Amino acid sequence: GTSSYSHQGYGCESKLYSLDHGHEKPQDKKKKTSGLATLKKKFIKRRKSSRSADHAKQMRELLSGWDVRDVNALVEEYEGTSALKELYLQANLARPEARTLQKDMAELYQYKYCTDVDLIFQETCFPVHRAILAARCPFFKTLLSSSPEYGAEIVMDINTAGIDMPMFSALLHYLYTGEFGMEDSRFQNVDILVQLSEEFGTPNSLDVDMRALFDYMCYYDVVLSFSSNSDLVETFGGSQNCLDEELRAHKAIISSRSPFFRHLLQRRIRTGEEITDRTLRTPTRIILDESIIPKKYAKVILNCMYTDVVDLSVLHSSPSVGSLSEVQALVAGKLNMTRAEEAMELYHIALFLEFNMLAQGCEDIIAESISLDTLIAILKWSSQPYGSKWVHRQALHFLCEEFTQVMTSDVFYELSKDHLLTAIQSDYLQASEQDILKYLIKWGEHQLMKRIADREPNLLSGTAHSVNKRGVKRRDLDIEELREILSPLLPFVRIEHILPMNSEVLSDAMKRGLISTPPSDMLPTSEGGKSNAWLRQKNAGIYVRPRLFSPYVEEAKSVLDEMMVEQTDLVRLRMVRMSNVPDTLYMVNNAVPQCCHMITHQQVSTNQSSPPSVIANEIP
Repeated sequence: GTSSYSHQGYGCESKLYSLDHGHEKPQDKKKKTSGLATLKKKFIKRRKSSRSADHAKQMRELLSGWDVRDVNALVEEYEGTSALKELYLQANLARPEARTLQKDMAELYQYKYCTDVDLIFQETCFPVHRAILAARCPFFKTLLSSSPEYGAEIVMDINTAGIDMPMFSALLHYLYTGEFGMEDSRFQNVDILVQLSEEFGTPNSLDVDMRALFDYMCYYDVVLSFSSNSDLVETFGGSQNCLDEELRAHKAIISSRSPFFRHLLQRRIRTGEEITDRTLRTPTRIILDESIIPKKYAKVILNCMYTDVVDLSVLHSSPSVGSLSEVQALVAGKLNMTRAEEAMELYHIALFLEFNMLAQGCEDIIAESISLDTLIAILKWSSQPYGSKWVHRQALHFLCEEFTQVMTSDVFYELSKDHLLTAIQSDYLQASEQDILKYLIKWGEHQLMKRIADREPNLLSGTAHSVNKRGVKRRDLDIEELREILSPLLPFVRIEHILPMNSEVLSDAMKRGLISTPPSDMLPTSEGGKSNAWLRQKNAGIYVRPRLFSPYVEEAKSVLDEMMVEQTDLVRLRMVRMSNVPDTLYMVNNAVPQCCHMITHQQVSTNQSSPPSVIANEIP
């Protein structure tokens, strides 16, 4: 089509326009692109609405001969399926609850992982973490700065009256979690709270203070380093034992958020390595293999540990340092990874670290990025043993909801048989049975063409030594092999629900022998027979629930509403007619009929004064 335009002078007009107006500004190009995109969306929307109108018309034609009770039964069936769909969606979204920062901080205060200072109050020792108290409370920041050594014992002297040991423990719990952790009426006393705020200061929210702790890393006591693979280091001019840029952190935070780091630090304590670090007053160094945990994800991991937020923008904001992970990405051709691919890689690291909050954050990012372009890649990744089952459910849900859009695109032919089978088994698939059958056959023909290309590439057009310039046509395909490809899928097409009743797609599939002819009770032999396959009450065989296809559901509800209005008007009309008819039962005995099949007209006219001896329809 574009070549014909150039012959008609459209190409010359564009050249003249460029000469008159010079180079187009980027804004103009953007406006043109956005205008074309909007026009394209309008055409797609119009096409969808027209297809939806066709489906509604087919459903209306089906219900045209139905009784109002049958239509009501069908609508009730749809409503029941809709209620099941709501439960199904909630079950799909369900997953184990990830431990939040607040819960992990409460566990940190309870089990005292990696404490570095002791507070003595009323002859009771409270092991705590210097960095957390200093970040949360100005009083403790000043107090702890006077005793910087590890394991210092600080005797607490509190001026506020009425503070006992349980209340002091609740105050520490509040600094760790933002909640007091105990029910005490004294915490409802405004005067006591005012006195505590005057002495200790009023802390910010836990999120704000932990964010500040991550940004400034005050009192850090651990350093994360990343080792490089010896082969790659030698190739790119480094030493075998070189260490990349170090990252600072706090033992308390990483041990409370990740069982991997907690077990690692506990093992160092058992082996005595921790005592050496304390004696030398140097931060503990943890060396991580960058082939397992790439350095570029380290800041994202630490940020999530301190804030519960998975922020992948950190990957692109930090300057490139030429680390091993970047070299590996360059070698593998993955330097420009998409947001979803980065989340997939980070998800595996989160599982290795046993950091569920990070893993679920990555799942959310992947699920949000599901679209027509990313569907195949996400389905393949999530169906693997190392993939996310939760993401897999979301991708299958997208496939079922957008099936009409998927099957008309090239993406449809890239779907695997297993994913396609799962979709067509669903009661909530958004497509008509005729379209499902039509595009399943097209998918099977495409798979058969791929098989032929693998076996005999010269048979297909476009190859260097093509035997047949036109390629393999549909009539040349082996029906037996096509039937073998489609045999697991076609039984799940609900043939009895195909509309219209005289579907050409169904007739063509029967002629080709791809599906068997439906039984006689499924064919529309009578007016009542049309509804047998759709209604549970009238189905004599195995009942198959009709899919919850939105155009069908909406049109069935609309037809039912119209029928109910007609029935209501008819009942009202009958009531009006009955109210105008008087009660004439008492007049039956004296009634004189106008005509009677047993009395001639002459007898009635000559003897009008005497009533007849026999009255028609009267019981003697």
